[in-house]
Amino acid sequence: MKPVYTPSQQILERYAKVLVDFALGEGKGIKKGDVVYIIVEEYAKPLFLEIRKAIWRSGGHVIANYRPSNDAEYNVDRDFFLHAQEHHLSFFPEHHMRGLIKQIDHSIFIISDTNMEALKGIDPKKIMQIGKSMKPWLEWRSEKENAGKFSWTIGLYGTPAMAKESGMSLKEYWDQIINACFLDQQNPIKKWQKVFQDLEHYRAKLNALAPQTEKFHIKGPDADLWIKLGEKRAWKGGSGANIPSFELFTSPDWRGTNGWIRFNQPLYRYGNLIEGIELTFKDGVVVKSSATKNEKVLKEMIATENADKVGEFSMTDRRFSRITRFMAETLYDENVGGPNGNTHIALGKAYQDCYTGDVSKVTKAQWAKMGYNNSVVHTDIISTAPRVVTAYLKDGSTKVIYKNGRFVI
Repeated sequence: MKPVYTPSQQILERYAKVLVDFALGEGKGIKKGDVVYIIVEEYAKPLFLEIRKAIWRSGGHVIANYRPSNDAEYNVDRDFFLHAQEHHLSFFPEHHMRGLIKQIDHSIFIISDTNMEALKGIDPKKIMQIGKSMKPWLEWRSEKENAGKFSWTIGLYGTPAMAKESGMSLKEYWDQIINACFLDQQNPIKKWQKVFQDLEHYRAKLNALAPQTEKFHIKGPDADLWIKLGEKRAWKGGSGANIPSFELFTSPDWRGTNGWIRFNQPLYRYGNLIEGIELTFKDGVVVKSSATKNEKVLKEMIATENADKVGEFSMTDRRFSRITRFMAETLYDENVGGPNGNTHIALGKAYQDCYTGDVSKVTKAQWAKMGYNNSVVHTDIISTAPRVVTAYLKDGSTKVIYKNGRFVI
C-alpha cells in the first residue's frame, strides 16, 4: 500500500528523533543497549524506517511488530472476527508475551488507521473479549513501568481515511501533525522541552493545591459533573508518553463521581464511530449511557469490567496546544486547543503513576482501597465546549482552576 502523500525526509527524521530521543524515557530518550518495541502498520512504513534508524543511532535495539493495514481489499482485522471461534477470542500467548515484556525497555506505537470503521457491524462482545484476554499483558506492563524500568509513547502517521474523516486533504492533515509536534522547527526537541517547562508551572500549582482539594465541579452547557480527587493524588503531564501532549491529568477516586456529562467530539473506538455520547454517574458508576450513533458499542464497552468508572480527568490549556482542527483520533483530539481548550474524562483504567508515593510497593488491594480503577479499557472521551472547573477545598472554600480554555490557578 503506497501512501499518496509522504512527508519530507527531514520531517520524518525529526519526527523519529522526537519519539526516540525525547518521548521515551520520560523526556530523556533511550540509552545504549535499550530494547525498543515498535508496533506499526504497513501504511506508516516511511516513519517506521526512520524510527529504526533513530534507535540504532542512539545505541538501542529494535523488536518490530509490523502489521498489515486494513483497507477495502484486505480488511485483516475484520477477517479475524468473521472467522474466529470462541477459543480464538480468549487466547493469550502467555509465554511469548511474558518473554516480550521481560525483554523490552520501551515501546512506540504508531497509529495509522486506513479504515475508520473496519469493524462496523461486528458484535462488540467479540471485540471486548480480545481486550479482556490481554489483561495480563497490561498488568505486566504496569508493573514494569511502576518499577521505573519501562516507558512508552504513541505517535500518529496521517492516512487518507483519517484526513477524509476530518474534512481535510492528506497534506492539510499532515500540516496539523507537523505543527502540533513542532516538526517545522529546526530543533523540535528543544521546543518540546520548553513547552513541558511551561506546563510544569501549572502542574506544580495543581499539585500544591491537591492535598487541600476534596473534589472538582465541572460545569458547562454540556456538563454538571462532580469528581472526587482522592488522597495522595498528583497531576501528571509533560512526560513524553504521547506525542503530542499538552494535557494535564490525574486519576481520581472513581467512587466520588456524580452527575452528568455530554461530549461534542465523536469517538473512534474498536473500529467503530460513536457519536453523541452522554453519561450519567451515581456514586462513581455509570447508571445511564446513550449515543446517537453506535450506542450498542458504547454500552458493550461500558459493560466490560470496571469500564463504567472514571480512570482519568484531564484539562488542556489552549495557549499551549498547536492543534486547531478535529483530527478524528483521540491522541490529537484529547490535546486540542481551539477557543475553549478541552476537558475530558477516560472511562476504565486509572494511571497509577498519579499516586504520590512509591508505586512499586502498592498492592492490588491497596490500589482498590484508594479508589484507583482497574480495567482492560481506557477510553478518553472529549468535549471542546466551554467549561469551568472549580476545586472544592477541604476547608470549605472554592477555587476556580480552569476557565475560558485556560488554567487560572
